[in-house]
Amino acid sequence: MEKIVTLIGLILLCATVIPELVHAESKQVLIVVTSANQIREGKPTGLWLEEFAVPYLKLKEAGFRVTIASPKGGEAPIDPRSLTDSKKVQQWQQAVTALKKTAALTQVDSKQFDAIFLPGGHGTMFDLPNDQNLKRLLNQFAKADKVIAAVCHGPAGFVGAKKADGSPMVAGKTITSLTDEEEKAMNLDREMPFLLESKLREEGAKFVAGAKWASHAEVDGKMVTGQNPASSEAVANEVINILK
Repeated sequence: MEKIVTLIGLILLCATVIPELVHAESKQVLIVVTSANQIREGKPTGLWLEEFAVPYLKLKEAGFRVTIASPKGGEAPIDPRSLTDSKKVQQWQQAVTALKKTAALTQVDSKQFDAIFLPGGHGTMFDLPNDQNLKRLLNQFAKADKVIAAVCHGPAGFVGAKKADGSPMVAGKTITSLTDEEEKAMNLDREMPFLLESKLREEGAKFVAGAKWASHAEVDGKMVTGQNPASSEAVANEVINILK
């Protein structure tokens, strides 16, 4: 009798857990990273590793399938300033390896994915705002009411993106990104082609700035944004919650 009760318990557990795992496995997330490797000659930049690695590993842990793409494809540049904590870099080694080979955005079909996520790094400021393949994908994700997420400088990819009616994609959306104050605190405001917070406000976003360098995420429908590297986990958790 005890064995029968145990067997019934296992059957009920499988009936509950397996559908959730299958559901998670069916979800696919596209992560778009920068291909830009310098701010100017002699000043390297790229992707900020934490903003990619933390969400990438959490999405994988949640059972989602993840594809990584970039404007140029191939190996994505990592900002060397984001590699100073060797212990964390070691913990993120799976994510670092995944960046060795990214798909080119020209090869990406938005229909395959349930969400798109843009991690930051100063490199995004130099290639994502003007990448027409990214704009095409963002327009398709928005039109299909799919999850669109970004963290820190990642929302630079939203700049210039349009809705079907031609208005800015961020117009009327409550979002956040790296703030002008944070950019100035790094003494990089004059190195950037524009200040991201200011540009998003210009395009009609309802911008919300949290405390400097503190974790801060905003969710507006299926748009999820985070303010800075410390917000990476919060953004990933919000995306996972929406996709479940």
